[in-house]
Amino acid sequence: MALFRIFLRLGLTSFGGPVAHLGYFHEEFVRQRRWLTESDYANLVALCQFLPGPASSQVGIGLGMMRRGIPGGFAAWLGFTLPSAGLMLLFGYGIATWQDAIPPGMLDGLKAVAVAVVAHAVWGMGQRFCPDARLVTVAVLGVAGTLLIPSAFAPMIVIVLGGLAGALLGGDESGQEARDQAFPTVSHRWSIACVAVFALLLFGLPLVSVQWESHTLALINSFFRTGALVFGGGHVVLPLLQSTVVAPGWVTRSDFLSGYGAAQAVPGPLFSLSAYLGTVSGVEPNGWMGGLICLAAIYLPSFLLLIGVGPFWMAVKNHRYAAPVQAGVNAAVVGILLAALYDPIWTSTIVSARHFLQFIAAYALLAFWRLPSWAVVLISAVTGWWWLAGS
Repeated sequence: MALFRIFLRLGLTSFGGPVAHLGYFHEEFVRQRRWLTESDYANLVALCQFLPGPASSQVGIGLGMMRRGIPGGFAAWLGFTLPSAGLMLLFGYGIATWQDAIPPGMLDGLKAVAVAVVAHAVWGMGQRFCPDARLVTVAVLGVAGTLLIPSAFAPMIVIVLGGLAGALLGGDESGQEARDQAFPTVSHRWSIACVAVFALLLFGLPLVSVQWESHTLALINSFFRTGALVFGGGHVVLPLLQSTVVAPGWVTRSDFLSGYGAAQAVPGPLFSLSAYLGTVSGVEPNGWMGGLICLAAIYLPSFLLLIGVGPFWMAVKNHRYAAPVQAGVNAAVVGILLAALYDPIWTSTIVSARHFLQFIAAYALLAFWRLPSWAVVLISAVTGWWWLAGS
């Protein structure tokens, strides 16, 4: 229950999108609670960049698994996803128009906190993983690759090249902990079974849904494939979701855009939009049942892949010959996060002197006053609303 409560609080206060969520997780579990090392966290982020699906939610699930095994992963996912999924279900019933519910000044303050949280995380990880000119160069090239490669696969490419660069350059091992944490309660038998189930569902669901004309099966198939095939997560999933529900006529384009607008104003993962889409679907099952089906189907691949791949990934990362490769991968992860700090977070948030001052104040509260991130979120939201209301 303690793990669930921690992630529930994060689900209620983590505004700013996937990269900001990684910053909130870093602040909470690496800096404050010290549940895992910087190296553990960088390894987990790298793994989730390789896997299809929502990277930030997968990192949350992985953190729960590293703490309490598979039940911990489920508790972490439920706590982090419940607030946004619940709000999107309510919006699907027309109870509130969430994109207009938060005053603009308050939303500006929340976005400024997201920038500060990511900047703080990148600075801390950069100090740890880029101790010399070689690894700083890998990180800088990682920034360039992430920004200049026009593909959702750019993070994967950058991580692979970062690992190769680390091997060639003989990356500094001084920043690596002697022993990395793994997925201690997940056996290899469980891992192999989950990979097999993932493959069976990925290739079997389309065949079954064609043979049996059931809209429930069609929903599960469509949202499972979305979660299994989209790389990059976050906003990258939107075109695939639109083609999944708008093209067959399940959801109107107007309703889809309304749901997307509402998703921008709620904390937590953007994949919770699936709960709204299932709720407003014009074909049964819809309502709360349809919303829950779509939400479960789009996240199921993440659980199967993390349980299936995670232990093997950590075993490889813990091999004594892998330290230079790991150093390059960690530097590449810093570059990926730094690129995301610039675009889309900085470019869409810091557009005036007022926004910059809000960011600086949030960063000072977080980095120097060492306030917890949830307190900085509340302070920035209130001061942002007050500032705009008084101007």
